[in-house]
Amino acid sequence: MSTNQSSQEAQPQIVKFVDSSPSNIGSITLSRYAIGYILHGTKNIYYGDKCFPISRGEICFMGIGHHHVEKVSEEDAPYEEIVFYYTPATLQHILSHLSITYGVRFNNNHSCEWCRSRNHVSMPAWNAAKSFFINANSYLREELFRHDETAENIKLTELVYLLISHGDCCLKSKLLRNMDVASGNFEQIVYNHMFKDVSIEQLSEICNRSLTSFKKEFKRHFEMPPHKWYIRQRLMHSRLLLISTSKSVSEIGHECAFPNTSHFIKLFKKEYSITPSVYRSRHQAETLQQKQADNISSHQPNLNSEIIEQPLMAVNN
Repeated sequence: MSTNQSSQEAQPQIVKFVDSSPSNIGSITLSRYAIGYILHGTKNIYYGDKCFPISRGEICFMGIGHHHVEKVSEEDAPYEEIVFYYTPATLQHILSHLSITYGVRFNNNHSCEWCRSRNHVSMPAWNAAKSFFINANSYLREELFRHDETAENIKLTELVYLLISHGDCCLKSKLLRNMDVASGNFEQIVYNHMFKDVSIEQLSEICNRSLTSFKKEFKRHFEMPPHKWYIRQRLMHSRLLLISTSKSVSEIGHECAFPNTSHFIKLFKKEYSITPSVYRSRHQAETLQQKQADNISSHQPNLNSEIIEQPLMAVNN
């Protein structure tokens, strides 16, 4: 599956990812919402250099737009994840079907800072959810979803029902907030222009809104003005590139859509009280110190384990 989910035509709704390659931070751009379940390994999601790990047995929602992801394998197994993709139109159709056909009522009374400020949420799967994903994994292993849109729709409907019938939480909140087709299109346009040289006036025209209307809707979605939000997102992306690539500061500034290097450095220092070059150097020094500390620790005898094992051996004898 391509990392850029820009074309929704003929794309499967249910996919299993298996990756045993060394872990590296990569960028993906989603044009559909995604709900995944980690079978093996850990998925790390980055906002700048802040890492949010999602462990085996957890469900993860990822919104439309740009994400920085690292997939880490386990020692004895590759990274494995099942992902369900959907659009606002698909979700709206499923919820309407559940309501009209089965009389299902759904509401959401949950809202928190995490839901509002992040483009992903995660939580441990409960027993019914675990059973659902294990069953979906069996279907994928037998290739029962291949070229069978009906089977995919049934399984996706089952997942949606499972989530909306669960107690109020971040995951349910994210799901129900994404049923508005117009809202989904608005968010997609915003994320699609994350790293493009486009003015707020041009964006409002692309969204078929007046400048005033665009700014109001933008703040409703992202809780800050467009210009400030775009700068913050681009700066967070630049931080990740500084610690995960060898690209020059000027290359990173250009990639993050800043007009010139000096402007990029000025905004970076204003936001983080440090220049990009110093930030990179400090991170490299801290990483080296941590590696040295880990090496020293790994070569020291584990005295605690020896003390614990002595009486156990005596008991067994």
